[in-house]
Amino acid sequence: MQSKDLTKFDELPNAAHVDVTVVAALFGCKTPTIWARLRRNELPQPKKFGSHTRWNVGELRTALNTKKA
Repeated sequence: MQSKDLTKFDELPNAAHVDVTVVAALFGCKTPTIWARLRRNELPQPKKFGSHTRWNVGELRTALNTKKA
């Protein structure tokens, strides 16, 4: 994924998927922290597309809204 995915995140449909760099930017941390949070079940589970790991945008939006509450 490219940085345009982060700048256009609000325009992405809920069915879209983004990579770990976008997830890290959304949650304000580095990628190793995302993997650690995933192991602690603090984030939605990603999906595998071949050798690529991607997170569902709709699930991330829900997690972000829950985090802010």
